[in-house]
Amino acid sequence: MKDHEPKHQLRHTPISSATGVLRELWRSRDLVYQFVLRDLTIRYVQAVMGFAWALLMPVLIVGAGVIFRLVVSTLSGQAIEGASVASLAVKALPWAFFSGAISLATQSILSHANLIGKIYFPREALPIASVLAQSVDLLIGLVVMLLVIPFLGVHLGLMALWGLPVLIALLFFTFGCALILSCSNLFYRDVKYLVQVVLNFGVFATPVFFEPQMLGPTGAKIMMRLPLSPFIEAIDLAVVHNQSLLRPVLATTSKGIAEVWSPWMLVYMMALSIVCFWGGLRMFRSASSKFAEMA
Repeated sequence: MKDHEPKHQLRHTPISSATGVLRELWRSRDLVYQFVLRDLTIRYVQAVMGFAWALLMPVLIVGAGVIFRLVVSTLSGQAIEGASVASLAVKALPWAFFSGAISLATQSILSHANLIGKIYFPREALPIASVLAQSVDLLIGLVVMLLVIPFLGVHLGLMALWGLPVLIALLFFTFGCALILSCSNLFYRDVKYLVQVVLNFGVFATPVFFEPQMLGPTGAKIMMRLPLSPFIEAIDLAVVHNQSLLRPVLATTSKGIAEVWSPWMLVYMMALSIVCFWGGLRMFRSASSKFAEMA
């Protein structure tokens, strides 16, 4: 019994550094896997629609976007092209992933309140597992999208490989937001309502339903500086339009030249991911000592 005491003591030693938290999470990867498996079982195995749920949200977003584009095309007298529908499908996936992951992760600590205070485990495993479970939906949606978009007249080029690092950056950005919001929701229970309001209307503040240049030069500049916009637009440019993210993309509008993409947005996007993830880890761990009494 004495041989196990140092290990037991080490496991309960408070860790405050972000690198220490990451090491602890890696040691607890089996637990994270079990949380992910539990979420997937509840969502798919115990649901009538099963894996169809993974496609429902992107399909609804694309449907709403097509209706919006129909209205715009009717007013402007321009027909909707297959590439426009493909852009909607590609943009719907990252938005649906982020929206679903944040909705689940925000309430992940309260949903497992019965575990908090009873046994020790890295609490970060709960929101991170919620995001990873939602990543399965993203993966299914990506496979379906890659099979469908060739029928919309879009041929994947070499630049589509940019989508991989962008999705990885989006994943870590979502991790950071999930850590911050799940922690905040434990202390302030109305955070989940604010999150739902932001997610419901946030789709209109990102380039999902329309292109940034539709807002003119100033509007496009403002939209592309909002946190989620660079991730969504970068995936669309790389996958649908075969554009290199190392080159600027400009569009001519009735109000002048609008900047749709600039290489510096890559730096901005990566900085958002790193700062949000690192800051989320530090904030979450510093507050975790009070979880038991709050839950």
